Amino acid sequence: METELNVKRLWFDGDRIFMETEDGKKLSQSLLWYHRLLHATPEQRNKYRFSYSGIHWEEIDEDVSFESFTRKNDEPEGISKLFLSHPELNASAVARKMGMKQSLLSAYIHGHKKPSKTREMEIRRAIRKIGRELAAV
Repeated sequence: METELNVKRLWFDGDRIFMETEDGKKLSQSLLWYHRLLHATPEQRNKYRFSYSGIHWEEIDEDVSFESFTRKNDEPEGISKLFLSHPELNASAVARKMGMKQSLLSAYIHGHKKPSKTREMEIRRAIRKIGRELAAV
């Protein structure tokens, strides 16, 4: 579903991106979902263009859909926040070590699926185990 919004203003504050629409709605979301935008310079962040369905930053090759501003999960939490806050964690390697499909762990990380409490604890235990193994080096 594509959503067309008439954006009046776009700005950044901390680790969030904000927009105000012509009809006065103020929307925001976490930049943790968009690592290139999170780590972009203010100059790079200000070089964007609007399209029918979103915002594009050519220089950093990033796109943010208007629809993403209307989703309820604007802030990563749980496993999503853990992996998105620590890009040094290699999701493929963690999944492999756990015997889990990488695509499933990726779906958890990007908020497309929500792990059960038991599954989330398994993932956290696997990450802690990796941490202990690294600390022993």
